[in-house]
Amino acid sequence: MQILCPICRNITTWEENPFRPFCSERCKLIDLGAWADEKYRIRGKKDEEEDEQSTEEES
Repeated sequence: MQILCPICRNITTWEENPFRPFCSERCKLIDLGAWADEKYRIRGKKDEEEDEQSTEEES
């Protein structure tokens, strides 16, 4: 099966590809770096406890 690499959009194979869903180690590391730099975010509600702590720190 052929797929598109989510980073560079090159066509790659799924079978026998140790970097899937990426086409190469380079694209895999680019994606990992984006996670580390917090470029990808998952939305969610903040805990009330976190809000209270930040308010206390500002005082």
